[in-house]
Order: sequence, then C-alpha cells, then structure tokens
Amino acid sequence: MGIGSVKRPVRVAVVGVGVLGACVGWNLSRRGAEVVLIDGGQAGEGVTNWSFSWVNASNKTVCRSYFDLNVAGMAAHRELAGTIGPDSWWYPSGHLRWAGDPAAEAKLLAAVELLTGWGYRAEVCTGAEVRRRLEPAVTVPGDAAVVYYPDEGWVHGRHLVARLVRQAVASGAEHRFGVAVHDIGTGADGSVRDVALSDGSRLDVDIVVNAAGPGAARIAGLVARHLPMRREPGVVTRLDCVKVPVRRAMHAPGIELRPDGDTSVVLHSREVDALIDTGEDPAELARLLHESARHVVPELGDCPIAQTRVVNRPIPADGFPSVGAVPSVPGYYEAVSHSGITLGPVIGRLLAAEILSGERDELLADFRPERLSP
Repeated sequence: MGIGSVKRPVRVAVVGVGVLGACVGWNLSRRGAEVVLIDGGQAGEGVTNWSFSWVNASNKTVCRSYFDLNVAGMAAHRELAGTIGPDSWWYPSGHLRWAGDPAAEAKLLAAVELLTGWGYRAEVCTGAEVRRRLEPAVTVPGDAAVVYYPDEGWVHGRHLVARLVRQAVASGAEHRFGVAVHDIGTGADGSVRDVALSDGSRLDVDIVVNAAGPGAARIAGLVARHLPMRREPGVVTRLDCVKVPVRRAMHAPGIELRPDGDTSVVLHSREVDALIDTGEDPAELARLLHESARHVVPELGDCPIAQTRVVNRPIPADGFPSVGAVPSVPGYYEAVSHSGITLGPVIGRLLAAEILSGERDELLADFRPERLSP
C-alpha cells in the first residue's frame, strides 16, 4: 500500500439474519466493517420467530464450558438491553420449573444443587408459594417443589432482530432480504472472494459469516466444508389472549409456556415434538399443546390457537455451537448454534472481535468449527 493510502474497511457478508446473524452483523457494523446482511426470507422470521426464546443457563449443565458460555450470554443480554434499550424485546422476568413425579423432582433438585454450587441463583419454593407470590393463575400442587430462577427470562426474537438490523443499517450496513446465496467464490489461495445471489447479483466480499441456521450445512457446502447437523424438529404454537394470564416463562410437566407480549402466549413441549415424525397433523399437535397448557393454566382454555409452525432447530452434530474461523477456508466463519436466543449477544460480540482483530476468546475454545472437521 502506497504512502498516504487508506486501508478500506473489511467487507463482510452475513448469511442468515436470525438472532445470531443480526447480533454478528450489528457488532461488526458498529465497529466499522462494511456489512451486507443476506437472508432468503425476512430478518427474524425463521427459527428465531419460532423458538421458545428462553434465556437461561440452568438447562446447559452438560459441561462446564457450555454452562459458562450461556451465563456469559445472559450477561450479554443485560448489556445489550442497556445499549439499545430493552423495550419490546427483553423480558428478564425469571423462570419457573417443576416436575410431575418423585423421580423427576429428585433429578430437578439435584440439578439445583449443582447450579448453586456453580454460583447460579436458584430458589426452591412450594407450589402454594408460587401461586401466592409469582403466578396466581397457575395450577400446581401446593406441596410441589418449584424452582425459581430469578436471573432468567425470555426474548421477543423478531423484535430484537428488527432493532439490531435497523441500527446496523444506520451504521452503514446493507441488506438483501428475499434472496438466497447460490455460490461462494474463492481465490487461487482458497480464500473467500465473493458471493453470488439468487437475483443474479454477485458481491465482492472479504469475509462470509455462515449464520444460516437450519440451512448452515448447505452454505458450508458451497466452500466444500462438511458441517454435520442434527435433524431435530420442534413445534411451537401461539395462542391469542385478551389478557395474558402468566408473567414469566415456565416448564411444567409435559408443557412449557411463556408470554409473547400482552395478547399472546407461546407453547412448546418435547413430548409433542416426539410426534412430529409420526406424521401427525400440525393442527393436532397444536391441539395437544393447548390441552396440556390448559391443565396448567386453566384460563388458557379460552385462548384460541392463532399460529403453529414446525421448524428444524440449527444444531451441529455433537449438540454444541460451531463458532469461529474454519482454517481450511480463509475468510469463512461459522455462527451456528441451538440456544441462539441465549447465545446471540455474546457470540455476536466475540465473533465480531475475532473477525476484526483476530482475538480468539477462551469462552469459545471448546466450540471451534475445526472440531467438526472430518
């Protein structure tokens, strides 16, 4: 570069604009990168909009490094709310969980002991205390052990993505929505050079971030990268309510539910998910979810089913995130993970720093893409 020349900003294509892609793109754009946000649909309307959207680390105890990453994700949400404002997307209202039989309750209480030993806040109370203090509309046995996690919450994913995209665009980012990535071009040295889109355009870029969620394996294949993914579909139903009778996310036996704003409730169940591959009609799955929810919160029986969607969760084969550079393809990065709602803000911050400065944070050490290479 000659004397007096100015180095141009790095140009990054973020492929997939759900919560992970939006968090990565927003962090890059605010740090001076030239960002193009690309999505085959509309931002935040895919899996992000059809997730239970529970922000937590209490369900992430399979290994300490994954737990620590999710705790950092919770803290990053609080930081993000302070930066962009919390209204319409951030609901840190806590979370309740209880079990349906003695064996499951013993397992739940053992998990609480582990979590509190790791410094995680959890309060064990009775069903009667929950109805009196926290959720008067909930039907739970008075002597049941209910765990309250006060630092957890939920996110309105579509609203969060919309806000991040607006702010990224205000910082100079472009967006191409409703167009798919058909090809990723590489140079003679194997490094990323450009992306070709389904509208016939081709964009010169230095970096590609694969945040394509359930479509991440296809995008990886465009650079001859094999990204093994699980097939794990889930069904989510929304109810319309004149007034939402619950205040926070909760896991009851056989059903999980949470508010979704002032006039909607979201329902999900692992037990109902297990029926998806039996060929059961989604309308019947929604009915089963509604029936289970009605037993926990009787007022929900009067709330009609509004929408139901079956989506594939974006889960790498070993169940853990794939985040960071792929050494075999210079300029290609991955941001692929289940629990994207919890992890979006922390992954967005850490991956943007890695792209722009080469900083590799130890929080991501166990979740590097190379572990999934053949």
